[in-house]
Amino acid sequence: MYQTNCMVAQSGGPTAAINASLAGVISGVKESSAYQTCYGAVNGILGIQTENYLNLTERIADDETLKRLIATPAMYLGSCRHRLPDFREDEGPYTHIFRQFEKLGVGAFFYIGGNDSMDTVQKLSDYARKTDSSVRIIGIPKTIDNDLCMTDHTPGFGSAAKYIACTMLEIAHDTFIYPVKSVTIVEIMGRDAGWLAASAALARCGYSDAPHLIYLPEAPFSAEQFLSDVKAKLAVCSNVVVAVSEGIRDLSGRYITASQASDQFGHLQLSGAGKALEFLVKENLGVKVRSVEINVLQRCASHLASACDLSESFALGRRAVALSASGVTASMVTISRTGDDPYTVSYGHAPVKEIANLAKSVPRSWISEAGNDICPQMYAYLRPLIQGEHPVTYKNGIPDYLPVTHLKPQL
Repeated sequence: MYQTNCMVAQSGGPTAAINASLAGVISGVKESSAYQTCYGAVNGILGIQTENYLNLTERIADDETLKRLIATPAMYLGSCRHRLPDFREDEGPYTHIFRQFEKLGVGAFFYIGGNDSMDTVQKLSDYARKTDSSVRIIGIPKTIDNDLCMTDHTPGFGSAAKYIACTMLEIAHDTFIYPVKSVTIVEIMGRDAGWLAASAALARCGYSDAPHLIYLPEAPFSAEQFLSDVKAKLAVCSNVVVAVSEGIRDLSGRYITASQASDQFGHLQLSGAGKALEFLVKENLGVKVRSVEINVLQRCASHLASACDLSESFALGRRAVALSASGVTASMVTISRTGDDPYTVSYGHAPVKEIANLAKSVPRSWISEAGNDICPQMYAYLRPLIQGEHPVTYKNGIPDYLPVTHLKPQL
């Protein structure tokens, strides 16, 4: 069959912006003469293996539905965390996937996701090259962790950063009302990179210095120094607020709290860094202390999405379609920062082999020498990414998101 259609899927963790990238793909296809129908695979790469598809060209047919999709959190197509085997050891999944591409006339496949998703893009690209397939494989970045290489930042991060900054300011207000010495420890996602925890600093304003301390995975963590830092802050202010990444590690590189379980990509399943520090303060400093784990709330709070984030995510989806139509493959679309004041960006692409299975850390020079705060360079980097508010339509007092009934299991 002549390959005049395309397919898109989403995988990994949800964000407030990943559906904006999906909307960008759909919009790009509608305006492109290269493709007729855009199929969506339900639940990532598994949707191709189970032949579970949606016709997005028909389903998202008008501008109003497209706008609702942009403002809808998480993944409209559903997600998965599935690692493809090496095709040199097991070719079966690849044979089936590319037969499905041929059956549906798919000439381009777009995979929206983070680091593990780019591993899938790399493997599919390698198999396409091995078999002389003409299907173009393009990755579209997504991760609140902001740890993908070759791009200035990742879609989803700006909205998560905005949510964290707003939440941190509200937590600070909560602590101010009590005239007693207290410590509040806020645990923020970020297994190997501290970008999200760093964004807590954006809560600082003319009347509040909270968070007073920030700890990231990129700087070795010392329990003794932490207690000294907190004690010093308590000497000058009554209510100390601390932002800590879930991935903080001790001087030997071990996570402060890591379970023995790991996922199929080899990532340790972390939890409890904030709680561990809460116990540390309680046992050693004798002040009122509590820990707050923001957890999944920071991932897709569309009511606090960054307009900048959604706009860039949409543009990346459209850019992916244009790149594939021009023959680009085995690549991920990227954002390059071209100016800070005013903030400007351009969109390009990079070979996925330079991105998959790699991680971008916070530069050590952007972290204070003591390892308990961020430097001015980080503020300049972060601030543009949280700007603007995207309109959300409400119905009966709650956001009117696009329904995802197609993701519910049929019992």
